[in-house]
Amino acid sequence: MTPGKYNMICPQGATFAKQLTYAIDGDPVDLTTYTARMQVREKHTSKTAVVSLTTENGGIALGDDEGTIDLYIADENTANISAKDYVYDLELISSGEVYRLLEGKFIVTPEVTR
Repeated sequence: MTPGKYNMICPQGATFAKQLTYAIDGDPVDLTTYTARMQVREKHTSKTAVVSLTTENGGIALGDDEGTIDLYIADENTANISAKDYVYDLELISSGEVYRLLEGKFIVTPEVTR
């Protein structure tokens, strides 16, 4: 599977909540047997992640047979991310197989109101 390209915008200091739908030919994919993980890094070769979301840590929720993928970062966490462009990818895991679903830029825009 070739990952899709999608750039996400995250407002610094605000709650980041994004819902995606994984569908093939318009039909939602059943995600019942899947877990998911997503990391944001300064660049592809960075050793540490700036943000790490998983189904285990509550940063990602899967909508089972609806094909929905909900991403969540609390406002107190986005406040600690420097405003700039990062890279990310989002992976789905089932039965030991890893599928990279999406990749792209993760753009953190600067907060003005504090």
